[in-house]
Amino acid sequence: MNLSTLSSNSIESSINPWLVKLVYHLGCWLVLPSFFGQIIITGQENIPITGPTIVAPTHRSRWDALIIPKAVGRFVSSRDVRFMVTSTEMTGIQGCLIHHLGGFPIDVKRPGLSSLEHSVALLKAGEMLVIFPEGGIFRDNKIHPLKRGVARIALEVESKNPGCQVKILPVGIRYIQPYPSWGTDVTVTIGKPIEVARYNSKRIKSSSEKLTNDLETILRELYRKQDPSESVAVAS
Repeated sequence: MNLSTLSSNSIESSINPWLVKLVYHLGCWLVLPSFFGQIIITGQENIPITGPTIVAPTHRSRWDALIIPKAVGRFVSSRDVRFMVTSTEMTGIQGCLIHHLGGFPIDVKRPGLSSLEHSVALLKAGEMLVIFPEGGIFRDNKIHPLKRGVARIALEVESKNPGCQVKILPVGIRYIQPYPSWGTDVTVTIGKPIEVARYNSKRIKSSSEKLTNDLETILRELYRKQDPSESVAVAS
């Protein structure tokens, strides 16, 4: 599939500077510290400061929408994050808010071509884009098989723009409780970025499979670092 030839007219996203500043200030410095116990973040030295970057975190709670900007966003890297969000969350007032915070919709079960093309356009512009590679929220503390969308989008941008240096930033998020309640601890471990150019070849299918498998392996390793006493199960 050649995403670069597709139209993205039906998908738009924008960042409202004052709204982003207000929401993330309140969220990162008031809401999160008030709700959670310890918020432990390691590996922030691995965050790319410039260039097209896909942040690829595990997805364990709706709280991730604030945890991720706190861990990698403007207060750390001076970069705003864009989110690929499930279409069911992009409705009503919530959807309007997400849109102005840089989010845009995707139907996980039937991904629209315009959503994928919009992702490509953002990365070509050097943005930082958050895509949850597992495709949804999983609370069973297992690494679920990754979708290949992250790899395909990254390889599409790299292959059509040689030298643009697309990077994938793996992030492991672990909450002490499956459904975080007041006082829950959360650990965020940021791995070293994957250089997509190393996987770029004419055999897109095999390259995306290799890149996806390597990302999954890294996410498992990040989980082990967060709790070495536990073996990390892989969901079938």
